[in-house]
Amino acid sequence: MEEVGVVTETDGITAKVVVQKKGACDACGGKGACKSTDDGMEIDAINTILAKPGQTVRVSIGAYTYLKSSMLAYGMPLVFFLGGAILGKNIGVTHLVEYNSDLIAAVTGFAALAISLLLIKLISGRAATKEEYKPYIEEIISP
Repeated sequence: MEEVGVVTETDGITAKVVVQKKGACDACGGKGACKSTDDGMEIDAINTILAKPGQTVRVSIGAYTYLKSSMLAYGMPLVFFLGGAILGKNIGVTHLVEYNSDLIAAVTGFAALAISLLLIKLISGRAATKEEYKPYIEEIISP
């Protein structure tokens, strides 16, 4: 994933870059990685090419990192929900025959979904501190 933005400040090997906010920002699973401003979204990026404030730059996130984050944000809740529903249906049919097995499937599915969201919160909090998951400035477009 690539975005174009303007460097607002630098601090060592990191820089704050403001990129234009898009409609996809509202549904983004990585809202904690950036901050909304009047000009757009402000992200912290690794600045190995020593871009200076005021320069327009291209910011990238590695394809593997982007895919891994997407699978975490969208795939994990889906798998947990379906797995919980299937497990609940089987438990309802075999052990809790006096209750509606569809109701048990729904309850366990939503419970598993809630657990997956808590796990994602924990995992994303730990990943935010690792440099491999941070965006990086790929090139300076204009000085």
